[in-house]
Amino acid sequence: MLAGFDHDEHADLRAVSVHRGGRRVASRTYNGARADELHDVRSAGKSITSLLAGAAFDRGMLRDPTDPVQRYLPASRGSAFAEVPLRDLLDMRSGVDAFDEDPASPGHEDRMDAAPDPVAFAWSVPRATAPGLHYRYNSLAAYVAGLVVQQACGQDLEAFARDTLFAPLGITRWHWARDAAGNVKGQGNLSLAVDDMLRIGCLLLDGGKHGDTRVIGRDWIDRTLQPAVDIGDADPYASHYGLYWYHATHAARGGPVRVNFASGNGGNKIYVVPALDLVIAITSRAYGRGYGQRRSQAILQALLAVA
Repeated sequence: MLAGFDHDEHADLRAVSVHRGGRRVASRTYNGARADELHDVRSAGKSITSLLAGAAFDRGMLRDPTDPVQRYLPASRGSAFAEVPLRDLLDMRSGVDAFDEDPASPGHEDRMDAAPDPVAFAWSVPRATAPGLHYRYNSLAAYVAGLVVQQACGQDLEAFARDTLFAPLGITRWHWARDAAGNVKGQGNLSLAVDDMLRIGCLLLDGGKHGDTRVIGRDWIDRTLQPAVDIGDADPYASHYGLYWYHATHAARGGPVRVNFASGNGGNKIYVVPALDLVIAITSRAYGRGYGQRRSQAILQALLAVA
């Protein structure tokens, strides 16, 4: 099945890797890619930031999902983010006037990326609604979430990721881009090899454990796998969202199955299908191209048809 994408009309698919039944069962590279190449998974990095928030909660560094942002970032006081509960920040319901699908939005990701001081930019974005009312996808929320985790753990976010997530999973190579202020971009731009993306998906599949090692608390993983916010009217590929992970239902050979996934621009995916003991990682360079997302969903559906 994977070989069927060798001659896809768009020469920007990079790799697909599939894990089932405790082992990798299939993998393929495309268009000259190497299996071990580091690949920018774009906004799928948000899902990693959420796992790091879970690690911080496990350690008591973050205390309560209802805590407001200002408890951990006093500099946010007076801003639209100050009173936003962490749970709403992680569910894209901050109420801050930021929406990445509207270039005119005051908190649009391109404006944040262009800001000489992205932190000051974050505190300058106004409120649109009260927190918890509406889902609005935006990179600004995940950037602030990364700052919260970094402040709470008293450690650079990348170093915290290395110690609490990457090292326990055996991930030794990655690159995480930083902003103009030197902060790790919790909103994305994390580069990983496709099989290391697979390891992250397997972490969810195995309830937060890697072998005999507890990496992320079971409670956080269970919450990650549960749909929290209905986004069916706003997203053609997902029905629900929560903790920076998406949720959808797809047809499989044995009937409908629930799929949890991390998603990045261009078709970069980590699909987790608990009912089938299945994880699929896809890397793609179709950045800014709608067909990238459609192609990755087609790969998922083709695999589900034979799983």
